[in-house]
Amino acid sequence: MRAAPSAYVDTYARARRHAPALADEYIRHTTIGDPELDPVMEELSSMPPPDLHRFIRAGIEEQDDVLRKAPRSLRNFFAELEEPEWLDREAFRPGIRAFHTNADLMLVAFVAGVLVEGFSTLIAKSFNMTGRVAFTKRRLQQNNRQLMEIFYPGGLERDGDGWRLSTRVRFVHCRIRTLLAQSEEWDHEAWGTPISAAHLGLAIAVFSKRLLDYSKKVGATYGPDEEASVLAVWRYSGHLMGIPESILYRDAEEAESIYTMGFMCEPPPTQDSVDMANALIKSIPGVADITDPVEQKKTTALAYRLSRALIGKTRATQFQYPWSFTFGALLMFRIKQRIQRALRDTQLVRSGNFTQMLQISVYDDGGLSYKMPDSIRASQSIDW
Repeated sequence: MRAAPSAYVDTYARARRHAPALADEYIRHTTIGDPELDPVMEELSSMPPPDLHRFIRAGIEEQDDVLRKAPRSLRNFFAELEEPEWLDREAFRPGIRAFHTNADLMLVAFVAGVLVEGFSTLIAKSFNMTGRVAFTKRRLQQNNRQLMEIFYPGGLERDGDGWRLSTRVRFVHCRIRTLLAQSEEWDHEAWGTPISAAHLGLAIAVFSKRLLDYSKKVGATYGPDEEASVLAVWRYSGHLMGIPESILYRDAEEAESIYTMGFMCEPPPTQDSVDMANALIKSIPGVADITDPVEQKKTTALAYRLSRALIGKTRATQFQYPWSFTFGALLMFRIKQRIQRALRDTQLVRSGNFTQMLQISVYDDGGLSYKMPDSIRASQSIDW
């Protein structure tokens, strides 16, 4: 049994009784971040933010004339980026089609189930400690944007926005990891590495396999090839986000194994998780641009009800959700969605879904932003 961060000791011991090798591997990754990019970002931690942002943009957008002026470590990082041997972009096609047919239902599952559940781990401490809970609406819009872009045809090509956004997320995680590691507030002995590879490996498994499971519960339908394709899209996005191959799933079975063992090893949700989960749910009306107070209340109540039904009573209680009656909630929602689809042309459904995703995603003036936080506190950091 390997030494674990102190917050994991009790749950790790219980998890080892079920699958010792899997538990050991998960705990090993709680002290690993991004082995390739972390040293680079630490070296560049004192660089003036405008220069850092400019060089990161240059690397991601292949602006070679600007990148030549960047520090050697950053130039080498981009020069050594390689596509994994297992990458097959043709395998993305069925998943892209399935996404655009089911985007509205996948979005419901993503927000009410997947993102909320992801914050049940200690990763919530990293986000809450920075004060990002106050910026939940924008964060949710950013998540929606990435979801849309990775499933856009060609989005994961080298010059696609899905590729660029996934790589940007990698830099943001490394930047926050560096800031937290340098802070006296982060307890390494108790919590391990900020935004650890364990948390990201679990998250990408939830984003993919759990997204499929939850979206089917609210009415989405997929063929076997489409499910495998959705997993392939998320796997490559996870690779671009810097998740080590040692905890990046290969198929549906492995994805389920990773998040099942991860949730067993993780300590019970803390107040950080409670704050983040509830902030996500309460931000939904704002993201949907619902301004009428009555409609806001109805939308939030529905979101809580669907979320409770998706993640289960135990997790909802841990998150201190308000009580709501969920019997038949998923069935009724699923029936309603399927009736609406039966009355609409498939192409109209896809078009409407695409328009909806555009409306609830962040598109800043001037294109993608590569600004990085420059303070552990969001309230003291530049707008990124």
